[in-house]
Amino acid sequence: MKIQILGTGCAKCNTLTLATKAAADRLGLDYELEKVTDFLRFADFGVMITPALVVDGKLKVAGKVPSDADLEKLLQS
Repeated sequence: MKIQILGTGCAKCNTLTLATKAAADRLGLDYELEKVTDFLRFADFGVMITPALVVDGKLKVAGKVPSDADLEKLLQS
């Protein structure tokens, strides 16, 4: 599984990164985590507001940090 966190490195982006990693670890997922900070790549996913979570090339959430339970659901779907 490829997980990408799109963001500029702001506090919310860092929070999403840590929360996503923790959720993936709790679920025992085999994953690769990439932090994407290049604004031009954000557009590839149609992201206008960060932070954003992309799983296997599909945008799951943008503009907020989901709860731990929601993150787990997003990673399992």
